[in-house]
Amino acid sequence: MIMYRPKLLFTRIVGRRFLTLQTLDTPSENALKFIAKDARFLPEGLSQAIDIETIGEANDISPLASSLYKINGVKSIMVGPDFITVNKVDDSLSNNPELHWNCLKPKIQQAICEFADSKKPFINSNWMENYQKQLDAINENDDDIVFEIKELLNTRIRPALQDDGGDVHFRSFDESTGTVYVKLRGACKSCSLSEDTLKSGIESMLQHYVPEVEHVKAVLDPEEEIAIAEFEKLENKLKQEKASSK
Repeated sequence: MIMYRPKLLFTRIVGRRFLTLQTLDTPSENALKFIAKDARFLPEGLSQAIDIETIGEANDISPLASSLYKINGVKSIMVGPDFITVNKVDDSLSNNPELHWNCLKPKIQQAICEFADSKKPFINSNWMENYQKQLDAINENDDDIVFEIKELLNTRIRPALQDDGGDVHFRSFDESTGTVYVKLRGACKSCSLSEDTLKSGIESMLQHYVPEVEHVKAVLDPEEEIAIAEFEKLENKLKQEKASSK
């Protein structure tokens, strides 16, 4: 098992107290987890992290995320209870040294601390109110199997994934095939080991405790599928241009 050790990188006085940020490597080389030791980014009692894929979403969801998207190289953001996972563009797409972590990390840390110093809410209250209605919390309409699946995801699986800067959300359960559909978030979805996370982690635990579960599959939202396809086109174009320039 690979152990990822947090590194104390940045401490700043915010108001009358210290805001201490640590960074933690994740299984993805393009994702870093920024942990606040003495602050919360989400309202108390909210455990599910919020994935923010575009600047448009950031403007709707989080003023803090909007400020982070202004940093060149930031690709996507996930806001957790006491951490923020930042995915950056891959180094292979550009020779710009400002897109490397040694340049990006201090800018991200500075932006987080400056926003905390402003005392503005990290999440827009109107968006949060609507989001809470859509959370995959256990409810009285769940059958026994879905209840057990959600219980395991919330109490056993999610905490482990959040330790690595990721998260998982329940989407649905297909009784005919025994398939649980989930959405991986944060570092989990960008990690090359995401398939291992599904099979060796989530799938094996759900199968152990819920015999009806046969498979676990990750899903993408339609807009994510479009974004991935467009990004692959851009990546291929840049690689071709790079190869032709040699």
